[in-house]
Amino acid sequence: MPMLKPINLNSVVLLLALALVPGCKKEEAPAPAPAPNKPHPAPAPSPAPPVQQQLSSAAKVSGVLSFRKDPFKPVIVPVTPAPTASAAGPSVSAADLLPIQSFEVSKFKVSGIIAGMRENRALLIDPNGKGYVVQVGMQVGNANGRVTRITPSTVEIVEKGAGRGKGRTIVLTLAKKR
Repeated sequence: MPMLKPINLNSVVLLLALALVPGCKKEEAPAPAPAPNKPHPAPAPSPAPPVQQQLSSAAKVSGVLSFRKDPFKPVIVPVTPAPTASAAGPSVSAADLLPIQSFEVSKFKVSGIIAGMRENRALLIDPNGKGYVVQVGMQVGNANGRVTRITPSTVEIVEKGAGRGKGRTIVLTLAKKR
């Protein structure tokens, strides 16, 4: 003969609660019928709808929105130092520089060179460990240096000086294989 499981106390409480819930309904008196409306004279004809429909599904917002905060405006406004006149000519602000132009050329390491394509390319690693793939003509370093030549073992960068001189040539060599 199969054994019957004892009834759980939680099940009994749940069944009682479900049985009592429908009995808690509040009786409401029906609302009085509204007074019959007298016929109103016909309203004036409304202006014709516009020929072109609204292009956007967004609702037009009227009023001044100056009380709303711009979510894209920075909370802390960075203070920009006043530009100083330098003998090197017009200077470019730090915000306009690329990350590869924020270090000295001598601080970069050549990690790899791809030779044999139309143009040779080199992988330069900055002091922070970020890599940049450069080719001839690209700007590198904070002294306005340009990559002039890439050989299978070296990268040549020329930094323009303030004067009319040729500038300073820096040669970065590829580390030897171990």
